[in-house]
Amino acid sequence: MNFQFLFSTRGKRYLQWRRMILITLFTSFVFLGIHANGWAQRNVPVRVERYLALRSMSGSVTFRNSRTSRTARVGDRLQSVGDGLTTSQSATARLEVDTGVGFINVSENTRLRIQRMDIAPDNGRITHLEVPQGQVRLQLRSFTHEGSELEIQTPAGVSSVRGTEFGVSVQPDGKMGVATLTGAVATSAQDQTVEVPGGFQNLTVPGQPPSPPTPLQDNPELTYEIVRSIEGGNRRLQLVGQVDPVNLVLVEEEPQTVDTNGRFTLEFLPVLGTRVQITVITPLGQRRDYDLAVL
Repeated sequence: MNFQFLFSTRGKRYLQWRRMILITLFTSFVFLGIHANGWAQRNVPVRVERYLALRSMSGSVTFRNSRTSRTARVGDRLQSVGDGLTTSQSATARLEVDTGVGFINVSENTRLRIQRMDIAPDNGRITHLEVPQGQVRLQLRSFTHEGSELEIQTPAGVSSVRGTEFGVSVQPDGKMGVATLTGAVATSAQDQTVEVPGGFQNLTVPGQPPSPPTPLQDNPELTYEIVRSIEGGNRRLQLVGQVDPVNLVLVEEEPQTVDTNGRFTLEFLPVLGTRVQITVITPLGQRRDYDLAVL
């Protein structure tokens, strides 16, 4: 037998067999590596920084977070739960939503803070804000993701939108007025939801469901009468005012409570020359100042 030929033939087959095994193993490792990398990319969360940026301000505005309370500065970012702004008398602030979806205009004597800032599974942006007092106006374009949402929480209920221009006013006792300029706003309270479409407004009282929408007024008009009376030999002087119930009323820059009919009463000492400064602000931010002679 030709052992040299047999060895040569078997050696060649062995080398071919070994080469095939190495190629198969290499291909498998490459395949697994590519897929493992793909799985890793899908499973590793990408951090997206959410925030509201302070773009402009006037007057005294305070920035607050869990660590500090200081005078706000243009460029400040509200980005964690509890971060917020407080505007004082005659102060305003303008916040930009991080995605460029729109702006939030904050009126005087208003408190605003972040309740939630998150990313939805479809990469939509979730923004929940709390406004316990004051007035804000939102100008938002339509959201591009189904999971996006923006909500305003007040003591009376919640207003949620997916892109619109609307305003919210919150009176000292928690009543919430909503006015929608374009789009639609859903107001929710007491397990009931009422849609307020463009050109309408409504009022929500704490502990009650939202009222049905009524045509938008956006009217800061004040009507009033001076009532003089004598009780127990003492002279009394009252100013009885009337505004749209969704509006805010400030007397000498202090927020006042109006009833569900928009009425409020002020009492004064019967002193000659008494005057009073009253400001009326609509949910959309329309403002009118009144300098009234009481006596």
